[in-house]
Formats: sequence, C-alpha cells, structure tokens
Amino acid sequence: MTSFTVDSSPLRRRGKGQWGALVALLPNLWPKGDWELRTRVVIALVFLVLAKLATVYTPIFFKGMVDALSAEGAAALVVPVGLLLAYGLARVMSQTFAELRDGVFAKVAQRAIRRVALATFNHLHHLSLRFHLDRQTGGLSRAVERGAKGIEFLLFFVLFNVLPTILEIALVCGILWTLYNFWFAAVTFVTIVGYVWYTFAVTNWRIKYRRRMNESDSEANTKAIDSLLNYETVKYFNNEAHESRRYDVALQTYEKAAVKSKTSLSLLNVGQSVIIALGVTAMMGMAARGVAAGRMTVGDFVLVNAYLIQLYMPLNFLGTVYREIRQSLIDMESMFDLLHEDVEVEDRPSAPALKAERGAVAFENVSFGYDPRRPILKDVSFAVDPGHTVAIVGPSGAGKSTISRLLFRFYDVNEGRITIDGQDIRDVRQSTLRAAIGIVPQDTVLFNDTVYYNIAYGRPDATREEVEAAARLARIHDFILALPDGYDTRVGERGLKLSGGEKQRVAIARTILKRPAVLLFDEATSALDTHTEKEIQKSLREVSADRTTLMIAHRLSTVIHADEILVLEAGRIVERGRHGDLLALGGRYAAMWARQQEAEEEKRLVEAV
Repeated sequence: MTSFTVDSSPLRRRGKGQWGALVALLPNLWPKGDWELRTRVVIALVFLVLAKLATVYTPIFFKGMVDALSAEGAAALVVPVGLLLAYGLARVMSQTFAELRDGVFAKVAQRAIRRVALATFNHLHHLSLRFHLDRQTGGLSRAVERGAKGIEFLLFFVLFNVLPTILEIALVCGILWTLYNFWFAAVTFVTIVGYVWYTFAVTNWRIKYRRRMNESDSEANTKAIDSLLNYETVKYFNNEAHESRRYDVALQTYEKAAVKSKTSLSLLNVGQSVIIALGVTAMMGMAARGVAAGRMTVGDFVLVNAYLIQLYMPLNFLGTVYREIRQSLIDMESMFDLLHEDVEVEDRPSAPALKAERGAVAFENVSFGYDPRRPILKDVSFAVDPGHTVAIVGPSGAGKSTISRLLFRFYDVNEGRITIDGQDIRDVRQSTLRAAIGIVPQDTVLFNDTVYYNIAYGRPDATREEVEAAARLARIHDFILALPDGYDTRVGERGLKLSGGEKQRVAIARTILKRPAVLLFDEATSALDTHTEKEIQKSLREVSADRTTLMIAHRLSTVIHADEILVLEAGRIVERGRHGDLLALGGRYAAMWARQQEAEEEKRLVEAV
C-alpha cells in the first residue's frame, strides 16, 4: 500500500466558492511526478474518444441495414449480414471502451479523493483548539464525508458523462449537416442549447432549497450525535422527550426544504420534456418531408430518429447530472472552506526542533485571555526545574487549566513568554514541543478501540512488554487481565465501558509510556478511591523523580509533597511556597486546606454511620 503525506497549502491557495474548489481539485488529476497516474489519464481519454466514435457510428450501420432491406434483389439477402455484424460490433465496442475507460481512470479518481480527504483531515488537526471548541464534530464529519463523495461524483460524471455528451452532440451535428443540410444540425443544436439553458436556470433557482436541506441535515445529524454521545446525561435528567423535540425541530426544517426541492424538481422535469418533444417533432417532420419528396430514404428517417433517441438519453440524464454536479460543488465548497480556516497557532518558517535535554519550564510575566475583553491570566511567573514538582491550586475559574493549554501551545500568550530549557515555545516546532510533554487530564477521553491501543497511543512503536510495564505502574494491569478479552477489550465510545477511575488509570499508563521530559497532571487522581490514589501517587512520584512535573489540583492532599505550591486566584499568583509554609502563613491556602479537611472529616463520619 502506497503511503504518502499531503501538504494542504496548495489546496488552500485557491479562490473561494464552488469554482475555486474545482480549480483546486484539478491538479490532483494530473499529479506532479506521478507518471503512472498521468498515463492512466491519457489512456482513459483515448478510450473515451473511441467509445463515442463507436456510439455515433452505430446508427449509420443501422441506416445501412434498413436501406438494404428496403432495396429489391439479392443484395438484400447479403449486405445486411455485413452491416449487422458491424452494427453489433459497434455497440459492443462502445460499451467495452466505456468500461475500459472507467477501469483505467478509477485509480486516478480514488487517489485524488484520498489526497484531498487526507489534506482536509490533516488541516483540521492543525487548527486551533478555539476552532474545535466553536465547531461541532458531527457537522465537520458530514462536511468531509459529503465533500469526498462530491469529488467522486464530479470526477466520473463530468469527465465521463458531460464531456462525452458534448463530444457526441458535436459529432452528431456534424454528421447531420454533412449527410443532409444545415437545418437538421441547427434544430438539434437549438434543442440542446434550449434544454441546457432551461436546466441550468431552474436548477440554479432550486439550489437554495438544496442548501437548506444540507444545513438542516447537518444540524439534525449533529444534534443526534451530541445526544447519543451524552446518553448517560440524557438518562440522568430524564430528558429523552426533550432530546426528541430538539431533533424533530431540525427534521421539520429538513422536511420543508425537501418538499420544496421535490416540487421544483417536477417543474424542471416537465419543462425538459416539453423542449425535447418540440425538438423531436421538428426533426421527424423534416425527415418525413424529405422521405416523401424522395430526397431521403427510409434509412435516413430511421437514422435521424436513432440519433435523436441516442442524444435524448444522455440529455435526459444531463439534467440529473447537472443537479448533482451543483450539489457536489456545494459539498466540495463546504469541504474546501475548512481548508481556508486559518491556523491560529502556526509554526514559524524553518522553526527548529525543541531541545528538551533537561525539561526546565518557565512562565515569564505571562498574560492571556481567550477574549481580549476578559483576561484569564495576569502577569504569571514561575519556574519548574528538572526533578522538581510545582503544584497549582485555586478555585474554579482561576485559570489553572489555561496554564496547561498554553504550555501545550494550543494558544499563544498575549504577553510574556513560556520557555522550556530557555527556548521560547513559540520559536520551536509544535510537534517536538508536544512530544516533550505528557499530560494526564482530568477528563480522560479514550478512543473506541482496545485497552491496549489506548495505552499504546502514548508511544505507538512501544513493545507489548513496555505497554504492560506502564499498566503495572498505573496499577491497572491486574484489572485488565481480569477482563474477558484482556488487553483486547474494547472500551466503547469515549471509553464509556470503563469507570472514571479505570479511564484515568489508562490515561496515566499512556503518559508513563510516552516517557516525556515534562509531566503535567491535571487532577490526575480525582476519579480514584483513596486506596488506589495513594498507590498511584507513589507510582507517579517514582515516574516523575527525575522529570519536571507540574500538577494542577483541586484536592490539596495530592500536592502536599510538591516542592512549591502556587495559589492562583482571578488569574494571579497570590501565594507561593511549600505546604507547611503556606499553612503557617494562614492565608488563602490555609483557608482552603481547612475547608477541605472539614469536608473530609464530615465524609468519614457519614461513612462510619
């Protein structure tokens, strides 16, 4: 299987809109340096021309047979045999060349779809966290899915239906003009132009209904996915009826748009039939007059009729094709618009790799706000040396989790800088920065795969022995072995088949396996019972013994061994020091400690009762 990476920048350098999406697609049909695919394109075009030549010659052989059978004498018994064979061969070759064309071009089309879909997927992963928090995953997945299908339809139907139909029309008009006179060609041409104009005009009018259908379809799909992903929450609050109403509102919008689309389609079909009927009647009338006057034979009459029937079939299909082409262009536009989304946090040109030899982390006068009107962090400064642990505590909304997002460079600071071993993280490649940091988040989300896959995700090239060793350190190895399928047990959507504590231990094992220079624990043991928490705290201290460790915690009992504790309040560090020193200070930290100790005591008393 050929593997390759795709740069999305050429696809992004295009004009906006549907035609811009089409222009961006074209280079993928003639890929630079890929001579196999280029050869396939040329061969497919040759087969296309041969197929159409065989198609337009089929009625000529048919005319010859009719004239021969209409003649007197023995020739009628001999000539049609040769014409009959030629007629049959032409029909066979027309279909054969068309199938060969599709077969040869299939790899070109699928490779183009693969390239564009991969480029979009890669670009989505490079977009900022802000973009993904603002957008809904269900809508994004539908946009990419429909865009890929739109590309496939566009490639095969434009190249192998629209273009061949245009070629066939030109050949038929030329043959009719040559065999008979200008008026046969003119009526054919005017009928076709009228048909195409009417189709384009009505379809362009109908397109707004298709857009509404797409929008309501995405909205309904997003609501359904969001509701099903939060199945437990829906059940907790007994809100099944509420979710059904929300979903039904989106379905009602889709229903109205679909009805309007269908009724306008009927208008389009009636108009197309009228135009074709007028053209057919005019052509057959001229042919009948020619036969009656002796200028044309019965075979000529049949030839004109055969050409009209032959053209009518692709023309009738052309209406559907055009509608689908417009729809495909809309779907492609939605997909390519994702490629036009700016990468908020981008590597600087020729940015070097991070050299995390020691892993010393420093925040220097950092200020940041997701919205400039509402600052979150204000002039925050602290340092974490290798082998040391710094804990950050404080009330909800103080900015604790924002610190982890800035360290991973999901956002860039507004003021100040963040360094690792003296290197500003804005000056190094993001991939190397994130490779040097391991995190155990508070809200652990797992892939819908096996337990083994989720642990090995920390370092996909790790051996099974290394994966199991990480699981032992996270105190989850024995639990996994007790599962029916062991490490091959699937964890379900977002890990819903595991408890909160089990998911958190998988996340800890995953981070241990990564072996980063900097460890970040964001409420890493919040979902664990007291006994398991103490065991894992011991393991985490072993793992982080020679690493830079940053802990974000709400339960102060988890940070009492930290080398320094920072108390964050309203985006500022209001206290800092070791656990004992802060208690002796009698300030905010001491008050938080006292409240948590009282809560723990009350909990113990309740459990004792």
